[in-house]
Amino acid sequence: MATLKKGKTYLYLNGRIIGFVEDPQKFVNEVRTARRKGVISGEVNVAYIAKLNVVNINTDRGRVRKPYIIIENMAPKLTKDLLEKLKSKEINFNYLVRNGIIEYLDAEEEENALVAFTEHDITDQTTHLEVDIASIFGFTINTSPFPEHNSLARHAMLANFTKQAEGLYATNFNQRFDSRAYLLFYPQVPAVTTTAYDSTNIKNHPSGQNFVVALSTYYGYNMADAIVLNRAAVDRGLGRSIFYKTYSDEERRYPGGQRDRFKIPAPTAEGYMGENVYSKLSDDGIIEPEMQIQEGEALIGKVAPPRFLEENIGAGGLEEKVRDDSTVLKTGEKGTVDSVILTESTGATKIVKIRIRSLKIPENGDKFASRHGQKGVVALLVPPEDMPFTAEGIIPDLLLNPHSIPTRLTFGHLLEMLAGKASALNGAPLDGTAFTDKGTDRLEQYGKILNNYGFEQNGNEVLYDGITGIPFKAQVFTGVVYYNRLYHMVSNKIQVRSRGKVQILTHQPTEGKARQGALRFGEMERDALIGYGASLLLKERLLDQSDKTEVLICKECGSFGYYDHIKKVNVCPLCKSSSFSEVEISYAFKVLLDEIKALHILPSVKLNE
Repeated sequence: MATLKKGKTYLYLNGRIIGFVEDPQKFVNEVRTARRKGVISGEVNVAYIAKLNVVNINTDRGRVRKPYIIIENMAPKLTKDLLEKLKSKEINFNYLVRNGIIEYLDAEEEENALVAFTEHDITDQTTHLEVDIASIFGFTINTSPFPEHNSLARHAMLANFTKQAEGLYATNFNQRFDSRAYLLFYPQVPAVTTTAYDSTNIKNHPSGQNFVVALSTYYGYNMADAIVLNRAAVDRGLGRSIFYKTYSDEERRYPGGQRDRFKIPAPTAEGYMGENVYSKLSDDGIIEPEMQIQEGEALIGKVAPPRFLEENIGAGGLEEKVRDDSTVLKTGEKGTVDSVILTESTGATKIVKIRIRSLKIPENGDKFASRHGQKGVVALLVPPEDMPFTAEGIIPDLLLNPHSIPTRLTFGHLLEMLAGKASALNGAPLDGTAFTDKGTDRLEQYGKILNNYGFEQNGNEVLYDGITGIPFKAQVFTGVVYYNRLYHMVSNKIQVRSRGKVQILTHQPTEGKARQGALRFGEMERDALIGYGASLLLKERLLDQSDKTEVLICKECGSFGYYDHIKKVNVCPLCKSSSFSEVEISYAFKVLLDEIKALHILPSVKLNE
């Protein structure tokens, strides 16, 4: 490696030193000029990091790069003539890149750039101009209207919720066998769209619905982030979706010529689960479409050879022993068999795939979110006659607590309510792209539309209580917001258990919903019980209802004893004593002591009289 001489700067290519330069700024400018003239590839990025005194050249794949308009002599190189040619399709975007009018910068070269948002911001120090000011946001945030009015923390949440929203994820969903899929019944295009939403044609895959929303409380039911839904709207299909889940299995082949077979297992098969489990299967051992199925019922009947070779010979060698290896519906699930396919792999192995569908109607505990990171969980479904209503008889689909707006700084949500209302009255979508005010006040524009249709320009309306019929003293802000139904649903998460399986090692209840596990009673729950002075409940939860076991402890040496069933006496394996105490302990404690013994340390239990 070359030794750096005084006054010289290291030169890195994709993170590896390739030499040094005497005048780093001049070198960087020469590389950029060559790139803009098309002498070297437009995919080369160069940056001089003065603080570290290094020049970095990046040409590797996977860099995120963004286009900027080049500024020369305090004027953008993209002129009005070029823009006209671009509109008339005489030239394309690549022409601008090849001719040094627009260039792509990566994260490192952006450190050497001073970028202006608009032409008015250009100074003698400015090097580049944003192609579109909205591009400072990513694609996901640009699909949300008015993002520049929201707090930054909500943008991160919005990006996640967009990915979790149910919608029309693929138009060929009927032919697909995804492991899990969610499909919204009546997806809509939002009333307020953005340039990014329109130009990428996401309207072909919508993932939400336009809700009529009122910022109002409802007898304390929508405290904090809870939301109240109109039951009539839900009955008409609001937020209704379908959940697809695929189960699959194959006839594997084993060394020695053995293989699995799809069939209804005989009662003699090892692990036979009982006649009722296989009652829905047809003669070939596979369930048929449109059958209703509950948890624990078999979808695919299959027998497999025994796990060990010596088990294979049956009684007198007459019949081959087999074990039941059927696929059953998992705990807590139910639904209808939507589709069954039989196919073969390249090695002529038979494969079967079964898609189960279940209807998911919004219920208490299901999650909804707007495009501004305003998430909420359904707390109540209210009959339409008890919901607040306007003078025209409009009943909101959703009641959102007004307190959830100011603390979260999601003013974009309020703007969307107003714009959505104006759009619904006008019968045409409105644009909510970031930074497109262009001097005109959006509120005035929406207010005029509302006034034209006889509404109050700020979106406020007199609402009447559905229960008493008395108008509310204050006017209520009402509008239209695009809401997503997220795939976190109570019906997929609900879990309950009174008694059930335990782990062999610790004798404690199993873990997880899939294994019919218990609910975890953790340290924080423990603190709550101690705080309430109900500490005896701890013994009940963590000992009596978990892994309580009675053991014999030798009074002489403190080791565990056992009962000899033949001699009918208690035995200490260490000191052959016959005096023991019977003690209640947690079985996990015994396992711990056994593991300590495996480390060649002998623990002993001291007993108090």
